[in-house]
Amino acid sequence: MNMQGDNHIFKRFDDEMKHLHGLVVEMGKLAVSQLKEAVETLQNEDAQVAARVIKQDSKLNAYDIAADQEITRIIAKRQPMAKDLREIIAVGKIVAELERAGDEARKIAGLTIRLGETDAASPPGLIAALVSLCDYVIEMLTLSMRAFDHLNLKTAATVIEKGLGLEDRLRLILSTLSECLFKDAKNARHFVDLVLAIRALERFGGHAKNIAGHIVFITDGLDVRHVDDADILQKIKERRGF
Repeated sequence: MNMQGDNHIFKRFDDEMKHLHGLVVEMGKLAVSQLKEAVETLQNEDAQVAARVIKQDSKLNAYDIAADQEITRIIAKRQPMAKDLREIIAVGKIVAELERAGDEARKIAGLTIRLGETDAASPPGLIAALVSLCDYVIEMLTLSMRAFDHLNLKTAATVIEKGLGLEDRLRLILSTLSECLFKDAKNARHFVDLVLAIRALERFGGHAKNIAGHIVFITDGLDVRHVDDADILQKIKERRGF
């Protein structure tokens, strides 16, 4: 057995995985930045910056393509097995979640432009609630990427738990929006657009939660894609005791 040759191959594989890991981390940072800017454009009614956010979505698409190419190359060249293959497959799914999260930020920026073409004004309280919801889902994705960066199951579980809290926040903001619509029915179209922004934030949080689920798969081999959040947390508790 050529131990020196084997060590060299292992090191090259590790270097390639680190490069892929770095691509995904940077992609996560960009997705967070995109959403933050998109909601700020909605808050400030800044169509010019919104157009820039939409244009910047191409950067996330470029990361998506680069990561996919790297994954394909590693699988073809290294033919990984067992845990290594499991991690690569999960990373590919995480990349897809991040690309879709970026799409939600682009949609919100698009809504800013459309809302700017009308005379309707958004109630300050409703916009403040949107910003608060944005902060919440950004925290979810930030924690998901931290869990990915360190392959930390406990942090991933925190994100899944926050997914349960997201549902409560959505109910509250939709209730606030219904009250606003009741008071100002003539601007119903405007409120429908705000509902689309709320749903985009909901999906962004959903992608963050899905990423946490993929991390559970990497660390423990549990496929939790079609498992209720509460059941996922119970499974993790049974295995790890937290």
